[in-house]
Amino acid sequence: MTDRLGYRMKFGVLGPATNTVVQPDFDDLRPAGVTNHYSRIETPNAQAVSDATFLAGVKVIGANTLDAVRGVMSCAPGYLVMGMSAVTFMGGVAGADAFARQVSEASGLRVSVGSHAVSAALRAYGARRVAFLSPYFPAANAEVRRYLTESGFMVVRDECLRCPTWTAIAEVDDDILRRTLASLDGDDVDALVQVGTNLSMVRLAAAAELWLGKPVIAINTATYWHALRACGITDRVAGFGRLMAEF
Repeated sequence: MTDRLGYRMKFGVLGPATNTVVQPDFDDLRPAGVTNHYSRIETPNAQAVSDATFLAGVKVIGANTLDAVRGVMSCAPGYLVMGMSAVTFMGGVAGADAFARQVSEASGLRVSVGSHAVSAALRAYGARRVAFLSPYFPAANAEVRRYLTESGFMVVRDECLRCPTWTAIAEVDDDILRRTLASLDGDDVDALVQVGTNLSMVRLAAAAELWLGKPVIAINTATYWHALRACGITDRVAGFGRLMAEF
């Protein structure tokens, strides 16, 4: 017997309680027969007004992740998808691998995390020199830079928007994001990357690929693409950039 709606795959999605973007983004990206089952990671709406408080908030989310894993397992998902990106870049490649392994061991399932998904997407595009933007603070951007560098990419430049709270990340508008993409772009960049799953960019990134003429990777798109492909689901989904439509 198979699930009536999730007859191809039931994804267990793990995301911070304060995140209002990743759940609707993933629902927009899902093909027929795939369902998403969101489990909220308990966290206060951190007042991320400095490097120290931002990183402290990320640690709280990381520490509470396994409780959310145990909660979502009640619906018997077949695969897990991490809807929080900052914690997946902490500690470079070794830290990302350890985090994914911890979630897999606790659940008995494979998991797609943002850091692994971004590196896989960059390789799919054949990009080597990258620039990235985030809603983070500089100390968290340094962790993203470390992960990408250890993964074999050259980070040309980056920008952090220093959002003051977790929920403020979802309030960043397209004008700010367009200006930030333009400031990061250049002939020395093969691809642009956006991290931070509560930053709404799945559609803007797809549009930006057209006017910049190069890959623009939104982390929610990359993570969901990674999960689909890991499960052997090869549907091409239009409207969300080349990654979902071509690879």
